[in-house]
Amino acid sequence: MMKELIQNMPDLLNLNEKVICVTGGNGFVGKKLIEELLKSGCHLRVLTRKKNVKFPDGVKIFIGDLIDPNISLTNFLEGCDVLFHCAGEINNEAQMYLLHINGTEKLINSIHNEFFRSKKMVHWIQLSSCGAYGPPQGNPEIRRVITESSNTSPINEYEKTKTKSDELVIASSANKFTYTILRPSNIIGASMTNKSIRSLLRLVNSGYFFFIGKKDAIATYIHVDDVVNALLLIAKNKKSENEIFNLSNDCTWEALLLEIAKLLNVKLLQFRIPYGLIRIPLYILNLIFGNFIHIPQISTLAFRTTYLTNKIETYLDFKFTKPMPNSIDDLI
Repeated sequence: MMKELIQNMPDLLNLNEKVICVTGGNGFVGKKLIEELLKSGCHLRVLTRKKNVKFPDGVKIFIGDLIDPNISLTNFLEGCDVLFHCAGEINNEAQMYLLHINGTEKLINSIHNEFFRSKKMVHWIQLSSCGAYGPPQGNPEIRRVITESSNTSPINEYEKTKTKSDELVIASSANKFTYTILRPSNIIGASMTNKSIRSLLRLVNSGYFFFIGKKDAIATYIHVDDVVNALLLIAKNKKSENEIFNLSNDCTWEALLLEIAKLLNVKLLQFRIPYGLIRIPLYILNLIFGNFIHIPQISTLAFRTTYLTNKIETYLDFKFTKPMPNSIDDLI
């Protein structure tokens, strides 16, 4: 279905015979992206740090770690038309700066060298995150509407380093390569490894879940199929060049949780606790036990942040194929 949508869109570039380079090809998004790229007839290269990972036939594998200060990217990027930079570290904070910033700088330097060698303008497509905009400041229940022109305000190491990576790409692109920054919200899909959403599913399934905060709190998720759909569309549409696009399929937490409960055939507890009543006890628990056990980020269930997607829908005629909350069934 995704391939048909892309093929039917007018005035798109053809990826057939193009040299496409992908970092992070062994990741959650990267694997799906590679599956779809192979259908385009491109010459596909993947940079991976793992020597024993299996990739489909038709993928040329380059072994290398962007954290390695001595890595050479010359052969990987030679003749490159489109670079998908999907490599990311979500667990090990000590490696986030090394990968997201130092690794991006290595790619930039190599892209510059390739430009001076071949005079070819590579299109750099950066898989970023809506985390660049950070959480609401002060009251978590404040209503926010985020667009691509909203100020960035990352707070944790992942958000800060990913945002800095975006800034490096934008600042270094002038007259040497074009770029597109795609900032999805929380990505879901059947093969995802995100522990927080799995924990939420278990909690609902236990029959002890109750609502927290105001009724119109917003769940910000996007299905991996739609993320890959957007990445492919960006690669094929020159209108995407030198732009930032947000991508999220927002719905209310109430709608999402009711859909989860229906799929699991359980009932939610019929009461709602104001966020203010639960915030202080959780804060104290986190101070005392935070180094020993995982205290859930309950505040996200109270957020009322909306990520507008008008820009990608208007500029690129992007259409969602996996609407929320229905697409949560992929995880159940």
